[in-house]
Amino acid sequence: MANTETCLKEALAAIEGATGVALVDYTSGMALGTMGGSKSFDLNVAAAGNTDVIRAKMRTMEHLGLKGQIEDILITLSDQYHLIRLISGRGGNGLFLYLVLDAKRANLAMARHQLKRIEEDLEV
Repeated sequence: MANTETCLKEALAAIEGATGVALVDYTSGMALGTMGGSKSFDLNVAAAGNTDVIRAKMRTMEHLGLKGQIEDILITLSDQYHLIRLISGRGGNGLFLYLVLDAKRANLAMARHQLKRIEEDLEV
């Protein structure tokens, strides 16, 4: 079991191409912790905005009667990947990990695998 800061540090250091990571409460839109980002990329603003993405997807699934759980949501930009991973275990209900990757350096399959492993180790 690892705390928030340890998991965020691990994600930033261990995932190839990671440039920013945040743990976010999607009920409030507030980031509980962030690492990385830049002056031109505010992770707190991105966290709040991606809360809307999750809420919209959950509403759509409800309207469609879909019963499956969202594992992750991927947004691809020309130079970045944005990976949103909902936390499913041990009190993580309402939380997600948000990972920003440099598309030129990242291996998306490995990033998803590593983020899942980090999520499993996270103790909230």
